[in-house]
Amino acid sequence: MDNKISKLRHIAKTITWRVIASVSTFALAYLFFGDISKATELMAVEVVLKMALYYFHERLWFNYGNLGRKKNIND
Repeated sequence: MDNKISKLRHIAKTITWRVIASVSTFALAYLFFGDISKATELMAVEVVLKMALYYFHERLWFNYGNLGRKKNIND
């Protein structure tokens, strides 16, 4: 896979996952705190931090993770 395409794919996966994860974080925070403001603040911090962590996690696996990869005979 082309490196530029793979980066775009990782960014797209990062964003779509963050939407799912952030909605669930907001819902849980609202259930625990009963306060929309606190739930929103927690979700906002969590969005930025975890999006960055996930992106770099994906890049590390792409560059260094060999688990489940087939070796190319031509390499």
